[in-house]
Amino acid sequence: MSIDAATIDQAKASSFGRIPVWSWLGAGVYVLFLINGSGLLNDSDTYWQIAVGQWILDHGALPRVDVYSFSKPGEPWISSSWFAQILYAASYNLAGWTGPVVVAAGSIAATFALLAHILERRIPATYAALVALAAMVLSAPHFLARPHVLAMPVMVAWAYGLMTASERGQAPSFWLLPLIALWANLHGGFVFGLVLAGAFAIDAMWNAAPSQRKPLALRWVAFGLAALAACCVTPYGWESILASRKILDLGELLRLISEWAPADFSKLSAFELTILALIAGTLYRGVKLSPPRIALVLGLLHMALSHGRNLEIFALLLPIVVLTPVSQQLALRSTWSGRTTFVPAVVLAVAFGISTWAIAAHQTYSPPKSDSPAAAVEAIKAHNLRRVLNDRALGGYLIWRQIPVFIDGRAELYGEKFTMAYYNALELKDVSQFLDLLGDHDIDALLLRPGAPAATLLDHVGIWRRVYADDVVVLYARGGG
Repeated sequence: MSIDAATIDQAKASSFGRIPVWSWLGAGVYVLFLINGSGLLNDSDTYWQIAVGQWILDHGALPRVDVYSFSKPGEPWISSSWFAQILYAASYNLAGWTGPVVVAAGSIAATFALLAHILERRIPATYAALVALAAMVLSAPHFLARPHVLAMPVMVAWAYGLMTASERGQAPSFWLLPLIALWANLHGGFVFGLVLAGAFAIDAMWNAAPSQRKPLALRWVAFGLAALAACCVTPYGWESILASRKILDLGELLRLISEWAPADFSKLSAFELTILALIAGTLYRGVKLSPPRIALVLGLLHMALSHGRNLEIFALLLPIVVLTPVSQQLALRSTWSGRTTFVPAVVLAVAFGISTWAIAAHQTYSPPKSDSPAAAVEAIKAHNLRRVLNDRALGGYLIWRQIPVFIDGRAELYGEKFTMAYYNALELKDVSQFLDLLGDHDIDALLLRPGAPAATLLDHVGIWRRVYADDVVVLYARGGG
């Protein structure tokens, strides 16, 4: 064998022998979430997300008014997550509930494989894997087959592109713009991508020489305007930006929606342990950040403390924001060679394919029965009940079964005033308010959770009778003595 041939064979063996940690981690995360796939369906909103995607596929158009409720029929409403909803609906049509599970699990795996790859370029592979796994544990409560999961790898890639440009003293490449355009069609959280661009622009100005700040600022401003324009490359145009803003204008209502509620430290949690560990590590090792990076860290922390929904943003972006200062000040050295081969991608693709065939194709996935009151819906149809005041968490399933709802998870449609009145009425904060709600909306049935205050009252009101009950729901219909 010639020396050249031996060298080539050795190089090939080396390429196959050292598969980067990000590819193994991505494959492992994918397998983990396939095994526990039903957990990704543990949210009733998945029902209406798929239903909206199916409506788009059936009509070849996007919704602009509400067509699912009898309380807000014809009200303006757009779906800023339309592309993600189509992906979920198409995957469901292809493989039943296995489809959305595979799509969501694949996106989660891609997110943490990408994060590990980014970290591995600056710090040792073992540390990169540990940080990525810690971020996964912290984000795990929000891993659901919903649009925000499909936007996570896009967010990570966007943030890394901005950080890299800032540290090089340059404006970001315009090749990044398709990322935020994709984000804008997947999920309404893309507005935060514009905030990130502004934050890293300030970071770039801070690090630049005084003579370079003005031309650099102009290039960042040009990129920012282009990013804003890219966000409007959706079927709804600039309306997508306005729709995303409506969520943050829900005021008091956000505290009642679990995913938007503020952090709760009454019990020890992974989030609290993470914050304490970060404080302890900073005090012990004396890591220093520039003022713009400090502002970014505090901003991410504030978002996570204010709304539980933002916890995965904190977990995914904090390692990127502090990566360079920490790696430099702690003298961490990456073993990454800087060379990119197709071998890791092939390994990951093969692992995905084998896992999908071996696990997903032979396992049954389904949403929890607590969100799927099938027998109660059959009772609604059997009694020809039209205007059903439903528990909010059951709205997704009713939409799925093509039953007009009183309320569902689209908080931006119903608004703060309507939804707070609904909650207060069902909690019997004011009994007359509850009775007025039934009369004002001409309610002829109620689908509630057993033990709800309103259900207890109806058991003692003669004009309402139970027509169905189990351990999940109780259905009342008008027509008693």
